[in-house]
Amino acid sequence: MTKLYTKAPLLTNFIKNIAMTSYAKRLNCTAPQKLLYSEYGDPLKVVNLSPAELRDPQPDEVVVKLLVAPVNPADINTIQGKYPSKPALPAVPGNEGVGQVIKVGTNVKDLVEGDHVVPLRQNLGTWQTHLVLSKDIVLKVPQKLGVIEAATLTVNPCTAYRMLRDFTELKPGDSVIQNGSNSACGQYIIQICRSWGIRTINIIRDRPNVSDLKAYLINLGATHVLTEEELRTTDIFKSGQINKPKLALNCVGGKNALECSRHLQNGSPMVTYGGMSREPLAVPTAALIFKDLQFRGFWMTRWSEKNATNIDRFEMYSELISMMTSNELHGPSYELVDFHNYKEALINTLTVKGMIGKKYLLKFD
Repeated sequence: MTKLYTKAPLLTNFIKNIAMTSYAKRLNCTAPQKLLYSEYGDPLKVVNLSPAELRDPQPDEVVVKLLVAPVNPADINTIQGKYPSKPALPAVPGNEGVGQVIKVGTNVKDLVEGDHVVPLRQNLGTWQTHLVLSKDIVLKVPQKLGVIEAATLTVNPCTAYRMLRDFTELKPGDSVIQNGSNSACGQYIIQICRSWGIRTINIIRDRPNVSDLKAYLINLGATHVLTEEELRTTDIFKSGQINKPKLALNCVGGKNALECSRHLQNGSPMVTYGGMSREPLAVPTAALIFKDLQFRGFWMTRWSEKNATNIDRFEMYSELISMMTSNELHGPSYELVDFHNYKEALINTLTVKGMIGKKYLLKFD
């Protein structure tokens, strides 16, 4: 009896795997798999490849075959247990991705097999080959939208868009200063500002190939690109080359952010959305009393949850997609990594490579 009891779960799993494989064959797709972690910790140690279940959709659901899913620094922090948003364990990582609908429920009328869709809810777990999702939490995107732009639509370009829209009124000819300008979000800020006629002062860290990076950002549409050292001595504001900025966007913190804030127009906001230097933002008393500067924070996850069904959210997606399909807005440089080689993407995102604008994405085909 003991031997039969210990083998029963193995037999059950074996039968389930046969059933899942059979269903996958009926849908003309490979057996479903997922990346899974059961405890917080080092992603290279706690994330493992596992078989996944795949079922028929309920009337209001669709079955989605994932095509591409990015590995974001926030995903790494979530797996480490350091991110404010913590899914219940065990969990599949991944907040973004693009997939193809391969089956629809009987009540689904606005989606058909073959459509490309982007999941809209946080912590859905996009690092898996298939998802069964409610039709209400997916956004249909045009197939002419590149899969890289589609897979990375809901975080960095939306963060850039909202920060430029929501904290001050910007008009053509106004200027914005930002640090971390070569980050994925920073590159979107440059391009959106260029499209809207807004000038940008972009701060980067000095490095051996700094002239190449400056040329790259200028080509994206940056008005000025300065190193941190150059910002301290620049005369572009005093000489009238460019108006003092009405908005500062900070993802670095520390002295870098302080130097950016020093050039703001009186009464203007600095919006902090990251802290790559891991140094606190120290605000001088004079900046508050005599310049009346505003210091605000922004987290895209909170905004999306608060505005899940708000028309502003879908107008934002529509405008961003339009800019992408008309080649006004391009995704950052990237590297596709086969799903089964996921550790390569994890390693590169854990290191500085994942913080300098190059996006690593898992591909499922």
